[in-house]
Amino acid sequence: MRKYLVIILFFLSLTMQAQELQCSVSVVSPSIQSSNKQVYETMQTAIREFMNAQQWTDHVYSSEERIECSILINITDAEADQYTGTIQIQARRPVYNSSYNTILLNYLDQDFGFEYVEFQPLIYNPNSFDSDLVGVLAYYANLIIGLDYDSFSKYGGTKYVEQSESIVSLAQSSSQTGWRSYDSNRNRYWLIENYLNEIHKPMREAMYQYHRLGLDKMSEGLEEGRREILSALQKLQKVHRKRPGTFAMTVFFDAKNDELVNIFSEASDVEKKQAMEVLLEIDPSNSSKYKESLSEK
Repeated sequence: MRKYLVIILFFLSLTMQAQELQCSVSVVSPSIQSSNKQVYETMQTAIREFMNAQQWTDHVYSSEERIECSILINITDAEADQYTGTIQIQARRPVYNSSYNTILLNYLDQDFGFEYVEFQPLIYNPNSFDSDLVGVLAYYANLIIGLDYDSFSKYGGTKYVEQSESIVSLAQSSSQTGWRSYDSNRNRYWLIENYLNEIHKPMREAMYQYHRLGLDKMSEGLEEGRREILSALQKLQKVHRKRPGTFAMTVFFDAKNDELVNIFSEASDVEKKQAMEVLLEIDPSNSSKYKESLSEK
């Protein structure tokens, strides 16, 4: 009897394995005057369950390995089952031997239009594009997982970044914006194009060096970890000089600028100067922040 109980518990544990994402979801609609606010609560629940219950990889994740992320959807217009708004995506990764979580992605996507029918299930089919809502969610789920894998091993997230690219390809006939190269020069199409373009390959190498060789090593040697992060920034500098204004680079620094200030504000004057010279060149939008924090006093 005990033997059979062990077997049952074993198979039960397999079915209860945690999925890849631990995603909090919030749907807000402050500008919408509607008597049916319940639909946004239903939408929020459906999206949270979709992100967290879907199996995105072939790997088994324990509960503590799940990737922490959050989604904030701001509905600005609604008509029948058609919605327009923005979606803010943030993903975080723990730093080895510390209580610190570093931000991998922090992006506000303003091309967010979709149809949602209350209580209709959200179903993802990787071989077809049936819904802009499901498409956008699956795109970011795969991108988050891809970035997470890239931060632990060089090009480790390629499979999942390519899955985001596949979603973009399938979405070319969508009536919504954000999926095509000509919709704008800063959208889902260009973000994934940048990550997979051969010219930008050092950007993904820098992702690994920054996190695994830099941040994760700081508990063992602060100076050594900081040098690796500076070296990663110099890789980004090479990309910038070949292709200035890369959209994925902007997205990277939207997530990292405050962290970089904290990392280099305690560096030696020489290293601080080196870091500031690189940052002023490749991230000019945050130049005042770098000058204020990293300039010699």
